[in-house]
Amino acid sequence: MILVMGTFRLPTAAFATAVPMMRAVIEATRAEDGCLAYAYSHDALDPEVIHVSEKWRDRAALDAHFQTAHMATWAQQRAGLGLTERNIRVFESDEGVAV
Repeated sequence: MILVMGTFRLPTAAFATAVPMMRAVIEATRAEDGCLAYAYSHDALDPEVIHVSEKWRDRAALDAHFQTAHMATWAQQRAGLGLTERNIRVFESDEGVAV
């Protein structure tokens, strides 16, 4: 299993514009083969921080994700939003244990 975790900074003024764009990429990504979870969440303490969390069946599914039309669209859209401090990491994991 592949986990993708990270953050990016989105100016507060761009948030309302970004929400429909983020919704579109989230919905399209969740429909992809091999996507087990995909979410963006707003940080409760810093309104400009967006948390990214993804869970993929395997690396091949994640690699295919990067080639989709909706990811190309999202890359173009986010370039105009003032998004900064993008810090995304990929981890390989097993299923884990519930705590």
